[in-house]
Amino acid sequence: MNRPSIARPRRPRNHPDRFLECQRAVEDTVVSAIGEASAAGWQKDEIIAAMIAVADDMQLALNAKVLLSVETELGKLMKKYR
Repeated sequence: MNRPSIARPRRPRNHPDRFLECQRAVEDTVVSAIGEASAAGWQKDEIIAAMIAVADDMQLALNAKVLLSVETELGKLMKKYR
């Protein structure tokens, strides 16, 4: 199956409608992925639960990278000013 292309953002990062715009941009791709997984034999409830778990894991990893980056920079500053 060909997945739909995802539109580029049209609004700046701090615009109140940007999140909704992003949801709309990825919706067709998500629906397509669900269709592919369903055609492969997975049930829709388990597909969606798996997608949520993957997205949650990715968010946690992103937060961990940010935290690690902040800790690294703080460590550098502490060494600099000792």
